[in-house]
Amino acid sequence: MSNTTPAKRGSALAAAAVALSLGLAAVSANAQNTKEPQAVTSSQIRSDSLSAKQQSIPLIAAAMVASDMPKLNAALNEGLDAGLTISEAREVLVQLYAYAGFPKSLNALGELVKVLEARQQRGVQDAPGREPSRAIPSGDELRAVGEANQTKISGGPVKNAVTDFAPVINQYLQAHLFGAIFERDNLDWQSRELATVGALAAMPGVEAQLRSHMRASLRVGLTATQLRQLTQVLAERGDAQAAKRASEALTQALAAASGG
Repeated sequence: MSNTTPAKRGSALAAAAVALSLGLAAVSANAQNTKEPQAVTSSQIRSDSLSAKQQSIPLIAAAMVASDMPKLNAALNEGLDAGLTISEAREVLVQLYAYAGFPKSLNALGELVKVLEARQQRGVQDAPGREPSRAIPSGDELRAVGEANQTKISGGPVKNAVTDFAPVINQYLQAHLFGAIFERDNLDWQSRELATVGALAAMPGVEAQLRSHMRASLRVGLTATQLRQLTQVLAERGDAQAAKRASEALTQALAAASGG
């Protein structure tokens, strides 16, 4: 039997809870010592700057999380003007329920409906975009696909004290978030991470998750320069505190990635 005291076990669980970071932060010891994986969306063209369309995504996410409907309205209009399709805008708001909750997601989707109606009345014809190109699997196949996606984005298999203590939380992450949501290819992974970082930056108290998703953003092909630009966009047109949290998380994520 283990001589670990209850206090030590409690500390380990608490530390792992911080590190779990929605399934992204804590990976196996071997995976932690490997180099950063190649971008998992290699078909996308790397750029040194975010496009206007990409810049709108974290602004949409931050406004949604803050329940700031005037800012959300403006960010949605800006994104649509920059080429965000209706499907992509909708998908951003749907995905973020996994991070911000159903009420905020539903309210934001209602605002998107209002934006689209107003634009249509002005004669603006927004591109509808597309639905996912493949059927989402179910059952054991969905769990397997989600586990594979989680491993790519996390940089290694996710296993820690929290997943050992409550295995069902990782099952939910794999089957639903990384399976049912991330398998929907009508929004690329870079856009999904831009949305997630924007949302988490706007939430006080989830700095561990924010750091984790900064690392994930690098793994899916976003560059450090692009992520610095994201923090600048938040500072100039989003929320100063969100920008500060994002900047600190990026600095820490880059230091960890370089072994510093």
